[in-house]
Amino acid sequence: MKLSKVMHVASVAVGLIGVISFLAAVFGGADNSVLGVTKIDALLCAGILILIATWLQVATIHHVMLEKHSEII
Repeated sequence: MKLSKVMHVASVAVGLIGVISFLAAVFGGADNSVLGVTKIDALLCAGILILIATWLQVATIHHVMLEKHSEII
């Protein structure tokens, strides 16, 4: 399997985890705790996961463009 496909699958997985953790933080219980951490910490972690997924997608697009031009090291 090509490295770009692995990067794409990783990006989708990280993005999905980020969205699920965001929804859990927003719609979580009223006790201001989500899975043992505060809601603000859960929201910050969800934001970071979504940023990681975005940057993985950018890297995947760059890697695919390099593969098209046969410039992969």
